[in-house]
Amino acid sequence: QVQLVESGGGLVQAGGSLRLSCAASGRAFSNYAMGWFRQAPGKEREFVAAVSRWDFTTYADSVKGRFTISRHNAKNTVYLQMDSLKPEDTAVYYCAANLQGVTGDYDYWGQGTQVTVSS
Repeated sequence: QVQLVESGGGLVQAGGSLRLSCAASGRAFSNYAMGWFRQAPGKEREFVAAVSRWDFTTYADSVKGRFTISRHNAKNTVYLQMDSLKPEDTAVYYCAANLQGVTGDYDYWGQGTQVTVSS
């Protein structure tokens, strides 16, 4: 079992930055690929970014060049640095863990953190 707790969300103006954190507890964090997803009101949840256990990263086209995912295994934490934020980035952001890799179904999810970008 893995427990995930996100933090770092908030209200920011367009063009600003936020850094989300996801703290993990439970089984060996370093064995898991970690991902960030988001869900805007009235929309389906979508993939944002993921990092494999070997630090391979992948991003949605909509955030490529603006967001950076990273992990710190000694701290059991994954981060999402979000720069040049746009109003369309407004959503609840979720952290997730996947033992199989960056693709496929994720096994564990956090409770989410709200990000609101004002225009």
